Amino acid sequence: MSNARRESPPRVVVTGIGAVTPIGQGKQGLWDGVRRGVSAVRRVTCFDPAPFRSQIAAEIPDFEPEQWVPARRARRMDRYSLLSLAAARQAVEDACLKPTRNGAERVGVAIGSALGGVSFAEDEHERFLVRRRLRDVSPYLALAVFGGAGPSNIAIALGIHGPTLGNANSCASGTIAIGEAFELIRSGRADVMLAGGAEAPLAPLTFGAFDLIRALSTRNDDPAHASRPFDRDRDGMVMGEGAAILVVEALDHALARDAPIYAELVGYGTSNDAYHMVEPRPDGRDAARAMTLTLEQAGWRPEDVDYINAHGSSTPKNEISEPLAIKRALGEAAYDVPVSGTKGLHAHALGASGAIEAAIVAQIFERDWLPPTTNLEHADSDLAYIKGEGLNRRVDRILSNSFGFGGINGVLAFQRFTP
Repeated sequence: MSNARRESPPRVVVTGIGAVTPIGQGKQGLWDGVRRGVSAVRRVTCFDPAPFRSQIAAEIPDFEPEQWVPARRARRMDRYSLLSLAAARQAVEDACLKPTRNGAERVGVAIGSALGGVSFAEDEHERFLVRRRLRDVSPYLALAVFGGAGPSNIAIALGIHGPTLGNANSCASGTIAIGEAFELIRSGRADVMLAGGAEAPLAPLTFGAFDLIRALSTRNDDPAHASRPFDRDRDGMVMGEGAAILVVEALDHALARDAPIYAELVGYGTSNDAYHMVEPRPDGRDAARAMTLTLEQAGWRPEDVDYINAHGSSTPKNEISEPLAIKRALGEAAYDVPVSGTKGLHAHALGASGAIEAAIVAQIFERDWLPPTTNLEHADSDLAYIKGEGLNRRVDRILSNSFGFGGINGVLAFQRFTP
C-alpha cells in the first residue's frame, strides 16, 4: 500500500447492484417495482398465520434458488444464505466483476442480518420435537444458523479471500454492513466489498415473536395499505423478506477496470440511543447524531442534502422520533428537503431493509426521480414528504436512514459521481 493511499483515503463508489425482493429481482426489477408503486404485502402463505393477530407479510413470490446456486449446493443452504448468494451473484454480474481475477485477497464481503438462519433453525427444531431423533435433523443446521453463514457462503462460492463480516445489528444491519465496508476500503484494507443485507424471517415462531410484542400491523383486511410510513393511521410494521447487495469499490480500482459507477459513497455514521430495546429515543437525539456524523464525514452542510430516504418503518413511535431527528440534524433546512420511505412497497425486511433502500438510492442519480411514500395520506409531521406519483427531480446528495431495535442507528450518504 502506497503512502498516498495512507495519507488520502480513496474515494468509494457503487459499481454493482443485486436484489431479491418482494417487488422485484435484480437492479432493474427492484427499480421497476418501485416505479410500479404496488405494495407486495399479502396474507402470509408460507405458513398458517391464523393463530396470530397479524396475518400479513411481503413474501418473494418467484425466487428460484437454482437459478443462482447449483441444486446440490442449494440443498445445503437455508433461505437466508440462498438470498445472500443470489443477490451477490447479481451484484457481481452487474459490476462486471470477476473476484478471482480482480485480486481476490483484496475483495471482501459484509452482510447484515437481524436474524440470520433463525427461521431454518426453527424448522429443524420442530422436526426434532416431532421425531425425537437427531439423525432426522439437517446435518447443515450448525452451518446455517449463524449470522456469518451468508457472507461465508458468498466468499466460498465466488472465491473471495478478503475481509468477511457478518453483523446482527437489528434493522440497521444492512446499512451498517455497507458503512463498515466503506470504512474498510477507506482504510486501505480492501479494494472491493460486496456489502448489504439479507433476511428470511417468515417462519411461525419468528414471525410470532414480533406479533407478541405488538410490533406488527393488524390491518389484515387491507394488506396492501397496511404498511403506511409516516401516516397518522399507521398501526405497526409489516414484516418482509429479501436481500440486496452493493459492490462498493475504491474509485481507482473501478476506473482501472472500466466499471459502471452508479453513485459515490461519501459518509457513514452510527450511534446508539441507549434508551430502550424496542422503542426509539423519543426526542431523536442519537439518531440525529448519526446523521450529523455522516454529514461531517461527507463534508456536507445541512442545506446540501437534496433528499432523505427515511427509515419509515410504519411503527407509531419511529414516525414521531425520526422527523425530530431529521430536524435536529438539519435545522431549518429540514423543512425544505424531500423525504420518503419505500417500506409501503416491500415492507420491512428487518436487517435487509437498509440494503434494499440503498440499492434503490444508488439508482436515483441516473433516473432523476424520487420515490413517494406509498400509502401516505395524512402525515402527522410537517416535513416535505413525497406523496402520490413521486417527484421528477435531479438530486446530487442523499442521506439514507436505518434505525433498529436496541437503539441502533445507521446512516449513509450517497452523492452523484463526478470524476
